[in-house]
Amino acid sequence: MGRRKKKGRPVSGWLVLDKPLGMGSTDAVSKIKWLFKAEKAGHAGTLDPLASGILPIALGEATKTVPYVMDGAKVYRFTVAWGSETATDDAEGEVLKTSEDRPARDAIEAILGDYTGTIQQKPPAYSAIKIAGERAYDLAREGEAVDIPAREVEIESLEIVSHEDGRTAFEVDCGKGTYVRALARDMGRDLGCYGHVVELRRTVVEPFDEEDAVSLEELEKAVAEAEAAVASEGEEDEIVEERLKARFAALDPVLLDTGEAMDGYPQVVMSGDQANRIRLGNPVILRGRDAPLPAEDACAFEHGRLIAIGEIAGGEFRPRRVIKT
Repeated sequence: MGRRKKKGRPVSGWLVLDKPLGMGSTDAVSKIKWLFKAEKAGHAGTLDPLASGILPIALGEATKTVPYVMDGAKVYRFTVAWGSETATDDAEGEVLKTSEDRPARDAIEAILGDYTGTIQQKPPAYSAIKIAGERAYDLAREGEAVDIPAREVEIESLEIVSHEDGRTAFEVDCGKGTYVRALARDMGRDLGCYGHVVELRRTVVEPFDEEDAVSLEELEKAVAEAEAAVASEGEEDEIVEERLKARFAALDPVLLDTGEAMDGYPQVVMSGDQANRIRLGNPVILRGRDAPLPAEDACAFEHGRLIAIGEIAGGEFRPRRVIKT
């Protein structure tokens, strides 16, 4: 039997989407994949429908760099409403506990140190974590008791942005696996007044930030303007093809290069012969005084383009993932 033909086109790069409220991460990826008619697509870190902000979406060969972006630090701005705890730890869930108390700013500041550094955090029952193969939120919605063990997370900083009218806005710089909703829940319990998240926005997923982001509205407007400029007379198939060309001409410049995801990792510039060896999956010897130090994760570039991710060890660059260019 012949190999099944792939659907879509082999476009590669990163689209940093400013995800709107109300849209799930999976739906956002599907929408971008459809707009670009891409063969492959994936995202680097789920955002709940009630959260907005940075959702990096990888297309094509960029999907090979997704794990490195997922490991990067994240920055969130979020607002906690004090006085009630909900089943989902956000505004969507049923109210479980209430309190008439409202914390003073200095009381909140006094506990922030307990939420920085390496801490133990119990993820929300309504989360995407799998328990015996089932998503926790599916089990919770079916009325089952969900008990997820606490896990270590890294909080670089947690600061108050504003505090008024029974609500406090925070900014948190945190590592992979941190649940902002759990921060709100736990701070509310510690303060004795309960709390839940009412606003949440992600502003950074290293190495991407809001300056890199583009909204779905901007993308759709660019597509509409590009396709409208195409003549509407002629054979239908020809019109469709010309509109697709116009769409891609408008969208592709928005993509960031695949190698942008590896900013911050050790980089080695390869010559033509070295690059050819790496493309075949072979190691390359690194010589000279300027040879890079050993590194578990490093990347190889040729002419400014990422060609492989691997390790530097034993005086060699050893590719693990080769990037087609």
